[in-house]
Amino acid sequence: MTVSVGGLVRRFGPTAALDGVSLEIAEGEFVAVLGPSGSGKSTLLRVLAGLDGSEAGEVRIAGRVMTGVPARERGIGVVFQNYALFRHMTVFENVAFGLRVRPRALRPGRAEVARRVRELLELVQIPELERRYPDQVSGGQRQRVALARALAIEPRLLLLDEPFGALDALVRREVRRWLRGLHDRIGLTTILVTHDQEEAMELADRVAVLERGRVVQFDPPAMLLSAPATPFVAGFVGEVARLSGMVCGGVLRFAVSALPPLRVELPDGPATAFLRPREAEALPGPGGAAIRLLRATAEGELRAVVEAGGVTLDTLLAPDPPGWAARGAPCRLRIASAQVFGADGARALARPHAAEPAW
Repeated sequence: MTVSVGGLVRRFGPTAALDGVSLEIAEGEFVAVLGPSGSGKSTLLRVLAGLDGSEAGEVRIAGRVMTGVPARERGIGVVFQNYALFRHMTVFENVAFGLRVRPRALRPGRAEVARRVRELLELVQIPELERRYPDQVSGGQRQRVALARALAIEPRLLLLDEPFGALDALVRREVRRWLRGLHDRIGLTTILVTHDQEEAMELADRVAVLERGRVVQFDPPAMLLSAPATPFVAGFVGEVARLSGMVCGGVLRFAVSALPPLRVELPDGPATAFLRPREAEALPGPGGAAIRLLRATAEGELRAVVEAGGVTLDTLLAPDPPGWAARGAPCRLRIASAQVFGADGARALARPHAAEPAW
């Protein structure tokens, strides 16, 4: 089903939690709403679910305007961060709850409820847990119970509000990949609200980045990294270092002399570069920088935390000569590229300046 959000405004006193939010979500799409605390993510989800109202704008689900439509009639499944399971009910009873509280004319019979619940427990891969209570299963299993309960009413739209926050890192990674597979098999439209960038970038077809109640970019994950729309997006999404400098004659020179200048097509004036770990490399030899920490990534790369003129950078390590890198070792820096924003908000991709050495 499609979801259309147009000009939503929601205020709490003088503060605008949503300030003209507009989104167009295609049928079957998996969308993540990403932003820091207080950016309006959960407020948007509550308005979509019919749990909160708005002062302006409208929501259309499958083409139908939702103004005045109560939550129970929207055909939406919602999974909250704390799962909101009934502790006094078994897993089976929790999943069956949404079916049993339907109006009598729409309520399935006992045999049909049992069939559907067991089918859902098979779908979320926990059929053996139907007689247990929420306190008797793990966090990852409780999350699957909450999903099965949300799916029991055969929703047209699934809303997920920080659903993995209570899980440890290993379980969280496993469950979210399983969830993406479930989304693809069922063909739902899914909206995930999260502050976890890795979660959003791994799961979503497109990511809506919110800043102070406004959507500042709504694009596929790769576009957020390769073409950030604003300095906020460039600085918020992924690991990044923010570096100040000055553009003069198409060359960006940094306030820290150990950083090599870059060629960039921006007007003369102050500029800010956003540098990601894979865009910088530490090389052996004096260059005004020094290695402070060495760390291995989950992908098997060895990285260095380098200090240069009071600025700390996460960089790759040059492999030659072997064993050159150690804590405290001097190094020089090479920057392969960086996203740069001028004072007027214009963005350009900076590259090495051939006329200058790499330090």
